[in-house]
Amino acid sequence: MEFRDYYKTLGVDRKASAAEIKSAYRKLARKFHPDVNPNNKDAEVKFKQLNEAYQVLGDAEKRKKYDELGADWEHGVSQEEMMRRYAQQSAAGAGAGFGGGDFSDFFAQFFAGGGPGGFGRGRAAASRGFSGFDFGVEPARAPDLHAEVRIPLIDAFKGATRRLDLVAEDECATCGGSGMIAREERQGKARVIRSAERCPTCRGAGVVQARRALEVTIPAGVADGTQLRLKGQGGRAPRPDQNGDLFLTVRIEPNPVFALAGRDLRVALPVWDYEAALGAEITAPTVDGRVSLKIPPGSQAGRVMRLRGRGLPARGKEPAGDLLYELKVLAPTDLNARERALMQQLADSLKARQIADPRAELMASK
Repeated sequence: MEFRDYYKTLGVDRKASAAEIKSAYRKLARKFHPDVNPNNKDAEVKFKQLNEAYQVLGDAEKRKKYDELGADWEHGVSQEEMMRRYAQQSAAGAGAGFGGGDFSDFFAQFFAGGGPGGFGRGRAAASRGFSGFDFGVEPARAPDLHAEVRIPLIDAFKGATRRLDLVAEDECATCGGSGMIAREERQGKARVIRSAERCPTCRGAGVVQARRALEVTIPAGVADGTQLRLKGQGGRAPRPDQNGDLFLTVRIEPNPVFALAGRDLRVALPVWDYEAALGAEITAPTVDGRVSLKIPPGSQAGRVMRLRGRGLPARGKEPAGDLLYELKVLAPTDLNARERALMQQLADSLKARQIADPRAELMASK
């Protein structure tokens, strides 16, 4: 057997973070999974090597040991300890050790015979690594999940409760996310690993597909793109305190009346030309009802009227937005004879007063 470079096996740098190591392992494990590569011996060997590498680099304590000892791991173990371990393997017979074979020197030494951080404790636990054995280290946290929920504007304004149906990759509870099941036997007072086999539940992937429903409270005042964090509702780990979080992005659906502009709401508000000219008190819509709005005399198309604090409600340190009405001046199109005559009188009166041509500036610029 040879010493294997686990970093090279997973294709990561020696300074890679735990998350990068986990991501690299899962990507390669899926690629070389036996179910994806039936009857492919090379893929099977590669899959086994990936699992071996991840058992070490995916565990902070073992990774530290690996980084310290590396190819010279035997120099980090006392001669007495080495003699004891080899004696145990010899006493177990030819079938003892790692029944599956293809394990490197470092892995066999590090996990066999009850050495530091190895299988020697042998009690059931939910720690990461081969299922059924406590490696004496803190298990890794399950991954976070990301999802998106779309809500109507009224829910962003008042708050609401939504039911989410999630499909997630949860860590396999059978193997603790390692993808492997180890089996041991007692040889006198020692425990010897007989085999390390692919987990039958997750088939070596370390994760299982899980569906779950979740009731989520959308607080009033959320803006489009707000990200809510739901603690412990992400990927599931064997231990609840190691669950990941769910990051939920809120998207507000377009509204036919109100347009979102940050926390402000904008409305294109139609008014008749005589209302704009003479001034008027009209009824205008709000998200949760209506309001009386005074149009000043002589208002022009495009004029913006503001109701402060009537946009999206305040949330946390974010103040409430405003409700903005942009006037859209309309001319009547269905005039009777009397109304047309009155409009003509108005036009004649304005011409007589030599009111400025509203297009004069456009003509001068040509």
